[in-house]
Amino acid sequence: MKRCFSTLSRPPPIPDRRVVVTGIGAITPFGNIQSTWDAILEGKTATRTNLDLANSELNLPSHVVATVPESFDAASYLTNARAQSVNFIAFALAATTDALEDAGLLKSDDTDATIKHLVSLPERTGVAVGAGVGSLAEVTSAHTTLETRGVRRLTPFFVPRTLINLAAGHVSMKFNLRGPNHSVATACATGAHSIGDAYRFVRFGDADVMVAGGTESTIDPLSIAGFSRVKALSTAFNDKPAEASRPFDKKRDGFVMGEGSGVLILEEYEHAKNRGARIYAEIRGYGLSGDAHHITAPAEDGRGAKQAMKAALKQAGVDVNDIGYVNAHATSTPMGDAIEARAIANVFSGKEEGEKRSMPLVVSSTKGATGHLLGAAGAVEAIFAVLALYKGTAPPTANLEEIDVGEDPLLENLNFITQKCNLEKGVKATMTNSFGFGGTNASLVFGKIE
Repeated sequence: MKRCFSTLSRPPPIPDRRVVVTGIGAITPFGNIQSTWDAILEGKTATRTNLDLANSELNLPSHVVATVPESFDAASYLTNARAQSVNFIAFALAATTDALEDAGLLKSDDTDATIKHLVSLPERTGVAVGAGVGSLAEVTSAHTTLETRGVRRLTPFFVPRTLINLAAGHVSMKFNLRGPNHSVATACATGAHSIGDAYRFVRFGDADVMVAGGTESTIDPLSIAGFSRVKALSTAFNDKPAEASRPFDKKRDGFVMGEGSGVLILEEYEHAKNRGARIYAEIRGYGLSGDAHHITAPAEDGRGAKQAMKAALKQAGVDVNDIGYVNAHATSTPMGDAIEARAIANVFSGKEEGEKRSMPLVVSSTKGATGHLLGAAGAVEAIFAVLALYKGTAPPTANLEEIDVGEDPLLENLNFITQKCNLEKGVKATMTNSFGFGGTNASLVFGKIE
């Protein structure tokens, strides 16, 4: 008796395309990306006292935050204020608008210069923008309304204002982007995972252009109280807010919560070259891993961080000497900063590969300046890694006075900079790390375009 077998043909090969960065945009506690970059190079900090938190009857233990400037004009980005509100969605729209303009992918309407249209094919342009927490303020406000005024007074826009994927949704709708529509929620690794996933969408042919990044707006009493209860926030610098965020420093006692958004425009290399786009860098590697260890604390041996960095380096096809700068995740927590520092030292010592670094690796955490932007941090810091490579200058760690990351001979291979640093001419690539609660990790490698 004959047996029947499927006659399905073999699938076509997956395309392997180069992916480059052609646009950047951000809204941070310093303002737009240019003012932010200038400020962090100068060693400035954006952490400040929030009087509402300080004067609250809730007796909150942390009063220091890093908020987007009051001059931020949300109305100029919102297309439906009732549906979007001034939260993480507005920040994402602002960063995306700036990034698309920076990439030369927007043109003005013939009749109204304030209306922008996408230059590229909408079907081949997608969005990957996520958030770590979203807007808890919307949730608490809605609950108060429900309890005090009843269900009929609850806005029908409550759910659309709080769903994390609505940031990507509104970006897609505003700019008519009909390619992949994707949203990541991996805590503080969100921005980096969004960029890494978008990189793969372009690399494997799902899109030619991707809007990729993270956004966050969750500075409110409930968030401050919640993160305080897991002992994650700084509480020792309420009277010196500018000094509160201090990655790698001996006096660090927790992170400062920030807000904002970062967006990169990722584009297939030939597509970018054919339209004459400026290219900042090429994404060469994306590594990700899980600690499988604890809900909030990283594994003490840094195994997840090391695995993500090694995977990104392997995919990038670069050795330890090609990387000239690492923008560390380091948030200013005693345990996390030390574990990451030792993990970086282990990976970049070259010991396991039989190599040896020819010069110390430049390392900094820009969270000393910006605070910790949670789901937006990975995207904003990816921009810093790109700019460091593109401009040849690495930003410093603000408030780093006395390094305290434990004892390990391999740490001698790291140069923790406290002032802006010109990178060596032979530097070919930079890296950025992002790690999140639940043990989720991501590393990205950006290389000079060749």
